[in-house]
Amino acid sequence: MKKKMYQNVAANYLRENSSMYLFVIVLFMMGVIFGAVIVNSLSFAQKEDLFYYLNQFFGQMSSGKLAEASDLFRQSFFHNLKFIGLMWLLGISIIGLPVILILLFMKGMVVGFTVGFLVNQMGWDGFFLAFVSVLPQNFIIIPVFIVTTSVAVMFSLKMIQRQFLKKYGQPIFPLFKSYIGTFVLAIFFIAAAAAIEAYLSPTFMKSVMNSINNL
Repeated sequence: MKKKMYQNVAANYLRENSSMYLFVIVLFMMGVIFGAVIVNSLSFAQKEDLFYYLNQFFGQMSSGKLAEASDLFRQSFFHNLKFIGLMWLLGISIIGLPVILILLFMKGMVVGFTVGFLVNQMGWDGFFLAFVSVLPQNFIIIPVFIVTTSVAVMFSLKMIQRQFLKKYGQPIFPLFKSYIGTFVLAIFFIAAAAAIEAYLSPTFMKSVMNSINNL
């Protein structure tokens, strides 16, 4: 009975907010496409410089000179935590609404640029490297960012309606409580993504790099 009730609540929530989630997903995908397009606009010298630093990184990885997995975990976790925390603050600030959308677009742009650059410079080898280094943790991080962005935008819009349009619907405290709960839950998913990035992705990358070097 409870399971069915939760399913109905989830279905109603998605039906009511599907347009918002669709908008956020499209915005993120536009950022990814824009990031990939930027790669083609770089000059030859810029690409060479970036590829040089990339080779330096791969060289350090092959020789085992990268930071400890625990350090990588902390770096990844706190980096994404800051991003999520900023989203949360912008959501309750009302005036931060456009900044939330810009941040998500930029996040998509970074992903698109990273994958696009690897593929542009290394072809299929770059694709496989991107697949094992960028995508595993982003399978968790991207949905988390999309959900938290959507929730932050919706909360901000409700605050705007209450403050400026004087529309009083659902009481604000339950909304704020669920708003906090969403971001607390997001922190657990961010920790899982950071663990993948720190403990699994480097192993996958080493395997791919060894395969490339042996060809």
